[in-house]
Amino acid sequence: MLKGIDPRLSPDLLHLLARMGHGDDLAIVDANHPAESVAASTVTGELVRLPGLAVDSVLEAVLTLFPLDDFTEDPVRFMQVVGDPEAHPEAIQSMELVARRAGYAGPFHALERFAFYAAAKSSFAVVQCGEQRLYGNVLIRMGALAPG
Repeated sequence: MLKGIDPRLSPDLLHLLARMGHGDDLAIVDANHPAESVAASTVTGELVRLPGLAVDSVLEAVLTLFPLDDFTEDPVRFMQVVGDPEAHPEAIQSMELVARRAGYAGPFHALERFAFYAAAKSSFAVVQCGEQRLYGNVLIRMGALAPG
């Protein structure tokens, strides 16, 4: 155990986050997502599995270490509900609350399902959690840390 590190952050996930840089995207996806095939196309080709955790819990833990990019207008992107792009499912609502509690004040964006898959394939890596609520998928873009 490490002091001050959220215990939901596995050693593999910590290593992954430490290797990311400004502008890199991380896909955090639910249990239904085709994570294995999507991860194979990412920058690292890596998939980190956290099967016992919900997506909002994983997002909350990651955001304790992960600075969101404030140089772009869309550092937090969700998957749109197929056939109802204005819908706001429970998983997305809970992730928005987590991002707000972590200090994110900007707008949230949603991508059509296949656009989300394409964006996830160009991300740094994929983290798959055990989320069973539908549309528990988010892409987050790493920002830069200010000196000091």
